[in-house]
Amino acid sequence: MALHRTNGELFTERRNIVDAVFNSFEKSDHGSRVLRRGRRFGRITKHKLSRWIFLLTALLSILLTVYGLKMFFQAKMESKFSTIPHSIQEERNLQENIVVSDDGKTSKENIVVSDDGNTSKENIVVSDVGNTSKGKRRKHFPCEVGLLESVDGLVEPKNYMNFTWFSLEYVDHEDRTSKIDLFEPRFGGHQTLEERENSFYAKNQTLHCGFVKGKPGHPSTGFDINEKDKAYMYRCKVAVSSCIFGSSDFLRRPTSRLISQYSKDNVCFVMFLDDQTLSKLSSEGSSPDERGYIGLWKIVVVKNLPYEDMRRTGKVPKFLSHRLFPHSRYSIWLDSKMRLNSDPMLIIEYFLWRRKAEYAISNHYDRHNVWEEVLQNKRLNKYNHTAIDEQFNFYQSDGLPKVDPSKPNDPLPSYVPEGSFIIRAHTPMSNLFSCLWFNEVDRFTSRDQLSFAYTYLKLRRMNPERPIQLYMFKDCERRALLKLFRHRELPSPRETA
Repeated sequence: MALHRTNGELFTERRNIVDAVFNSFEKSDHGSRVLRRGRRFGRITKHKLSRWIFLLTALLSILLTVYGLKMFFQAKMESKFSTIPHSIQEERNLQENIVVSDDGKTSKENIVVSDDGNTSKENIVVSDVGNTSKGKRRKHFPCEVGLLESVDGLVEPKNYMNFTWFSLEYVDHEDRTSKIDLFEPRFGGHQTLEERENSFYAKNQTLHCGFVKGKPGHPSTGFDINEKDKAYMYRCKVAVSSCIFGSSDFLRRPTSRLISQYSKDNVCFVMFLDDQTLSKLSSEGSSPDERGYIGLWKIVVVKNLPYEDMRRTGKVPKFLSHRLFPHSRYSIWLDSKMRLNSDPMLIIEYFLWRRKAEYAISNHYDRHNVWEEVLQNKRLNKYNHTAIDEQFNFYQSDGLPKVDPSKPNDPLPSYVPEGSFIIRAHTPMSNLFSCLWFNEVDRFTSRDQLSFAYTYLKLRRMNPERPIQLYMFKDCERRALLKLFRHRELPSPRETA
């Protein structure tokens, strides 16, 4: 029997059969679940898909907004401080022990850097006061320094040298003998506690200040310089000096194009080296020319180093520039990890003449309390712990207080200096302070940051009417004028001196 008509429609009998089948299927449990799931799946899929699309769109919009704001402010900062060359990359290079040469290439620090390098002067103002969080290494940036644009017309102020005046002479030799004849000449001499106490008075006196010789017939106590180099140093009126002993560092040449012709003609740039360092630098391609120069540095070779501890030996040119350059009116010291990126006469004008100071040094970039510095030196095993304890037990018994730099009456904003950059006028009080600080390094540990606060406070306490005019500037200013590198990495045993 046929079930279709000619137009394709079902006969009534066939339509009834199909309807019965579907009705029975819908009434069954399995069929009803399948249909309900199908309808629910469609509704859920649509809702969830719409919701996820909305969330993803919102998230993408937020990310794009944040990124856009970041790029906007970064572009704004770069355009505002156009004199800042690759500050982020330089900071990263500093952390990774990489040097950026003047042609923009990066290399490890065994490459000699030429003296036409880029300036690291930056104008980002970042406060460098505060404590370092545990486990976090703070980044430190340069800040703006208001140096004059040129040395043209630069003249020392008429009344600048109106400081405390008295006469200083220095112990030249010791001829003491002991009962058991064990006297041995020392570069720093054999200063008694009574002599040490009296030396803190700002008065006409003769005091120990290095370069002490023994009796005739005794060998030299060290830091020997040939007569030709001495004659050159005696003619200097303004000196910029640094040193490398024991091949402990690379030679950083001052950036020639940032230093005026006046300073090149009138300022002595002296780098003190020992034979070992000179040989190492020569093997790396840095040899003095026929006049004894490497770039702007006049190379002065020191024979017979006075101490086995190279750090202690480095304190001789650092603190005793008035003895090495006896006719100089001003001196600038920079550590060998620094590269001078500013004109020395502009530095003297800004830190000394403008501030009416005779001694200028920057505060430490992290620590400002000397007792924190003591703990840090022990924590990092910078020096023998017993020697540090002996030094500070002595200082405490002599009146070193638990200073609080936050108090407004404190004479300095920090009692821990960053001693890698010092600007000095060679006045009697400045020379006395330098001798006293050197004597502490000679007597106790070679960590000069530990003895700075004691020496400064004791000098002030014993001369209340004749204070030293010391200006402590911000560490970020130091970073603006100098380019910082890491020291050469050499295996060195822990100090026990």
